[in-house]
Amino acid sequence: MRVRIHRGAHEIGGSCVEVEAQGKRVLLDLGRPLDAGPGARVPLPPVDGLDGRSDSLLGILLSHPHCDHWGLVPEVPQAAPIYMGAAASQILREAAFFGAGPFEVRPAGFLSDRTPFDLGPFRITPYAVDHSAFDAYALLVEADGQRLFYTGDFRGHGRKAALFARLLREPPDSVDTLLMEGTRVLKAGQDLGALATEVDVERDLQAFLEEQPGPVLVAMSAQNIDRLVSVFRACRSTDRTLVVDLYAAAVARATGRATIPQPGFAGYRVWVPQRQRVLVKEAEEFERVRLGGARIFPEELTLIRDRSVFLFRPGLAAELARAGVVEHARLVWSLWPGYLRPPHDARIRPFLDQHCIAPVVLHCSGHATVADLRRLVGALRPRRVVPIHTLGRDRYPDLFADVTQVDLHDDGDWWEVRR
Repeated sequence: MRVRIHRGAHEIGGSCVEVEAQGKRVLLDLGRPLDAGPGARVPLPPVDGLDGRSDSLLGILLSHPHCDHWGLVPEVPQAAPIYMGAAASQILREAAFFGAGPFEVRPAGFLSDRTPFDLGPFRITPYAVDHSAFDAYALLVEADGQRLFYTGDFRGHGRKAALFARLLREPPDSVDTLLMEGTRVLKAGQDLGALATEVDVERDLQAFLEEQPGPVLVAMSAQNIDRLVSVFRACRSTDRTLVVDLYAAAVARATGRATIPQPGFAGYRVWVPQRQRVLVKEAEEFERVRLGGARIFPEELTLIRDRSVFLFRPGLAAELARAGVVEHARLVWSLWPGYLRPPHDARIRPFLDQHCIAPVVLHCSGHATVADLRRLVGALRPRRVVPIHTLGRDRYPDLFADVTQVDLHDDGDWWEVRR
């Protein structure tokens, strides 16, 4: 079995890994680079069968529903079979309906925790992991008597930290190569600062809400289900109502988990912005707005504003302002803080300046600490570690060579998974 990293050996995001055995191949993720601007064309990697001209590509395995891991799939001329988590596929389907994603994925099969399946010469075993994306997996790939474990993106400090603990207790046996993300492994001299956990975010948001007399906006990804739970729990603890738009409500419902905040929960309301009302009307999917007592209309938002928390995205700013919600509001920024700095702040900066809002950052990373990376290497005891999804790959030998061998491979280079 041999491997080629197409993107990710020297960068965070845009992950794509080709694995070949007996003339057949699978792709582990097919992501869009994070630095690719909106509308910018990104060429597909040179993978035999990706253009549909041969049957050598047996499948594209998507570890989780973040664009930097699936974003080039819509560019595939004749899509190879796609495999991903069932809830992840539903989330992407909802994103496509609301225009937050470019395609509706139709998987050939679903990934399920520790349930192996075969694709030609490959045996694939997904391992559910803790990550800021819902329904995320690491992937064990076996062929020709060799075993590659690809972490995808993971962490050990989210609401699903028990999954990381289980992986440490019950790791796959005899891993030859661990292909491990290192988002938080930076170049020498760089520092990410103290790490917050998802529990920290909930606690700090609760304290913030207790101090605020008026409306609070929380800027966050609607697809960050862990964060939704944290925000809802903080609202409940401070006797506030959580108000989400129809898209956020649809994503939460797409998880299929009755424990996720959704219509029917006390202290949870859903409003439908104008653009979303048009989408529902044009698609004639009127059941989407049958929300029972959870629905609240835009003209009612100002009546509950002072005891509410509103999920916020820049695209909702104008309508929330017209509804009288934004005046004297505080904004909690629960996203990567880099989005508040040039050039990433182009969409949010005019809103902040117009309303004289200074955001308060309450966020935690979706990626493992160096300490947790070391814990994983110690639990798996792989024969080799290969870095991916990192800017600090040159630090891997210093961090892990006391435990195992570290191999550095460049994008585009083939290498063998050796026992």
